[in-house]
Amino acid sequence: MGSEFLILLSVSIFFASLVHGSIGFGFPLITTSLLALYTDLQTAIIYTLIPTLLVNLISIFSEGKILSAIKKFWLLALFASLGSAFGTFILISFNNDSFKLLLAFSILVYLLIDFKKMQFNFFEKKTKLSQVIFGINAGLLGGLTNAMGPILIIYTLESKLSKKDTIQASNICFFLGKVIQIVFFSMASAFTSSELNISFLMLLIVIVAMYIGVKIKNRIEARVYKKIVKLLLFIISIILISKSI
Repeated sequence: MGSEFLILLSVSIFFASLVHGSIGFGFPLITTSLLALYTDLQTAIIYTLIPTLLVNLISIFSEGKILSAIKKFWLLALFASLGSAFGTFILISFNNDSFKLLLAFSILVYLLIDFKKMQFNFFEKKTKLSQVIFGINAGLLGGLTNAMGPILIIYTLESKLSKKDTIQASNICFFLGKVIQIVFFSMASAFTSSELNISFLMLLIVIVAMYIGVKIKNRIEARVYKKIVKLLLFIISIILISKSI
């Protein structure tokens, strides 16, 4: 690995952790999108797996009432894990730059949903069926691109979840999805000792940035960060599209 990529990785993880700590989500999408500008999607995901686990755990525990959240969203998380397994299998088997277009499209869908404040009425009430459908689709997209966000946002909008429940549901799904990816990448011998060592070193950056982010959350309105992140994601999606076509 070159020094330029190591710097990019460190900066990406610091920024994404800062944002995630302040608004409760965004780490996987931001880091993967930035790294995918310089490397293939599978490599980008591998370098973010270990840091993502820590980010998700911090977010889950910071919201409290963990057992209650697990009881409420276990079905969603279960099918997100199954979808993640299938998506990761496809990524390992057919890793190519075309998946970057899917990542870019996912970002644009996320931005459109947020901008239009869309409401979805697939189900009149939150049901087990909705958790199965949204869970497996979110997991599939997450396994392929590390971007469960757009599907989970649709689910939270449809279910009219509170901010707290949205953060809990998203991070539980992300956490289990990352565990599944680690298992599959390990079985495929996709990790190198160098990648693992660097990933664990990044945990120090995550801890510092998440701490700052949580402090910021209590002092500055999240909408300021959201605007910055949205602009950054839009630029990244355009670059990804231009590089993939």
